[in-house]
Amino acid sequence: MPPKFKYPLSIFILLCFSSCFQIIEEINLTKAGSGTVNLTLNLSASKTKVASVMLMDSIQGYKVPSKQKIQKELDEVVAYLKKSPGISNVQKKVDFENYIVSVSFAFKDITNINNVNQDVLKKLKIKGASNSSYTYNPKIQAFRRSYQHTKDAVAQYNKLKPEVKKIFKDASYTSIYRFEQNIASSENTLAKISKSKKAVMLNTGVLGLINGKTDVSNNITLAK
Repeated sequence: MPPKFKYPLSIFILLCFSSCFQIIEEINLTKAGSGTVNLTLNLSASKTKVASVMLMDSIQGYKVPSKQKIQKELDEVVAYLKKSPGISNVQKKVDFENYIVSVSFAFKDITNINNVNQDVLKKLKIKGASNSSYTYNPKIQAFRRSYQHTKDAVAQYNKLKPEVKKIFKDASYTSIYRFEQNIASSENTLAKISKSKKAVMLNTGVLGLINGKTDVSNNITLAK
C-alpha cells in the first residue's frame, strides 16, 4: 500500500480513516487448470466510521470520494479486466451499507492471473508492491503460490502519515484456494486445510506482509 500510486481506487482514502479492514483473495481451480477469482475488500468492521467520513467533502487534506466516483473507478477496473487475455465473466459488487467491494472473474489458465496482476500494477503505477505468481501443473497435480517481499514496500510504508499507518495494525489478509480434488499436503505452516480436504485457507496481518515478516508462499499437492 505505497503512497505514490495516487489511490487507484478512491475507496483507499476511506481505508485511511477506518479502524480496520480485510482483504480476501479466493481462487477456485479446476482439475484442468481453469477457474475463478474473487477479490474482496471488506470495511464492514468500520462501517459506522466510514459512513461518517463519506458525509464529508474532505478530511485531513484528503478529498472524500463520492459513491459515484467509487463506482466509476470500479467500472474502469472491470473494463480493463474484460480486455485482458484469458479473462472472462468479470463482475463487481459494491455494498455501501456495509462497505464491502468485490471483483470476480474467470480465467482459462492460472497464468492469466499473473499477467493481470503485473499489468494492473504497471497501469496503476504502483511501486513497492510485493511480487506474487501462481502456477499449476496438472500432470503432477501441484499448485504453487510464489511470494517475494520487496524492500521498497517497507520504504514506502515508512513514508505514510502516522494516522494512515494505524490502519494496517489490525488489517488482515486472507487467501482461500479451493480445488476439485482432495488436498494431499500444504507446505506453508500458516495455512490450514479444510475438513473437506478441498480447500486451503491462510489468514495473516497485512503489516506482516509489508515488513516482510510473513511469507504466504505455498506448495499444495493434490491427490491423484
